[in-house]
Formats: sequence, structure tokens, C-alpha cells
Amino acid sequence: MVDFQRKEKYGIDDLLEIVRLLRGEGGCPWDREQTHKSIRADLIEETCEVLEAIDTEDAALLREELGDVLLQVAMHCRMEEENNSFDFGDVCDEVCKKLIVRHPHVFGDTMVRDTEDVLKNWDSIKMETKGQDTYTDTLNSIAKSLPALMRAQKVGKRAKRAGMDFKSADDAIACIGLEKDELAEAIASGDKQAVEEEIGDLLFSCVNAARHLGVDAELALRAATNKFISRFAKTEELVSIDSYDMKELSIEELDVYWDKAKAMLRK
Repeated sequence: MVDFQRKEKYGIDDLLEIVRLLRGEGGCPWDREQTHKSIRADLIEETCEVLEAIDTEDAALLREELGDVLLQVAMHCRMEEENNSFDFGDVCDEVCKKLIVRHPHVFGDTMVRDTEDVLKNWDSIKMETKGQDTYTDTLNSIAKSLPALMRAQKVGKRAKRAGMDFKSADDAIACIGLEKDELAEAIASGDKQAVEEEIGDLLFSCVNAARHLGVDAELALRAATNKFISRFAKTEELVSIDSYDMKELSIEELDVYWDKAKAMLRK
């Protein structure tokens, strides 16, 4: 039993103390064994659960999941504190200083007219403070661990700042057709590596078109996937009503059920 005083309501200092106790002598064996890499996937999972709470507009769930993300931050900070590198206070200090520096229109005397001015200032300050001398540096600074669609959209957005972009949404959409033709050529050649490359180009062109149309490609694909699952579920339900197993039917027969499912879900 560790020495810890229970309370009616806890704060951030209590969370940091609990994490310290969990990883200390007499604490939890599992917590003590963890490293940055061993809980890397946990941070991704907890972040996705925050997004789920936001998407479902569930405030109680959002409160809980934000706490789980905060726990991950506290754990990583504690690991570095044990290595005499930095602690939670240093993390707070750095992000506060960053916010002050990047908001000179709030904490300084810089004048801005609108959000566009704010973003321009943010980008120029970020390039300066991070030592980014070229536009390529800004592209390379985008985390490679981001979901591919999200990363592609950010790359396209930053390339636009250098003038490297389509003139209009129509031009971006036309590029989809060109990439589709190149994919067909790659398929005809039987070159698997070329097919993979051209599929990537096709996806990237779709992301650029989405960006020009003001659509978030990541959210759009997520919605399309959810729609597919809903239609699939309704199709399976209709097949089951007729006492069939989906695997017993041909794709043509399944398409009939699929069309019925689509029509029913549109009502």
C-alpha cells in the first residue's frame, strides 16, 4: 500500500503524483515496465477514442477520453523525468511560450485583419522558430505517422503556399481523369509496382480535388466507409430474411439486394 491521500476531487498535480507512484517502488509492475515505444499504440488508440466522442457529440465520453489522453501525456513525461530529461512542467512551459510567440496579435502589438492574417503570421513564425528555410522544409516537417489522407492534404495545402497548386477545382478534378488513365496503362502492363504507384497518384489527386472543394478527405473517406458498412449490414439482413447466406449468392445476385438496401436506407 503506497502513501496516498484520497480526495473528493483531484487535479493535475494528483494525476502526476499517481503516475509517479504507479511507476515507483511498490507501485504497479505493468506501469513500471512501460516505455515510450511500448505505449505508443495506446496514445493513438486513446486519441481515436477522443475523436469518436467528438463525432458522437457525447460530452461525458469526451471528458473521460480526454482524461485518458492526459494520462498518456503524464506517463511519457514521467518516463523522461526519471531520465532527468524533462518533466510535465517543462512541457507546459514550452507550449505556453509557443502560444505567446505565435500569437503576437494577442500578446504583442501586431495588427491583424482576419483569420487569414493570423494563419500567415503563424506560418512565418513557425518557419522561423523551427529553422525552416525552404518550402520543402515545411513539407518534410509534416509528421509521417499521420493517416495518409490527412498527411496528403496537409502537404498539398503547404505546397500551395509556394504557388505549386492547381488554379481551380476543375483543374484538380481533371487530374483525376489523367491519373485514372495512367493507372489503366499500368494495369495493362502487368507491372505491379507501377500499379501501386499509379494508385497512389490517383488517391493523391483525389485528395487535391477534395481540398479545392473544401472537403476534408479523411472525414469524407470515413463517412463513405461508415455508409458502406450500413449498406452492407442492411444487405446481409435482407439476404438472411430470404434464408440465404451471402457466400451462397453470386455478386450479381448480391447487387440486387445491395440496390434494395440502398433504396431502403435513403427513405
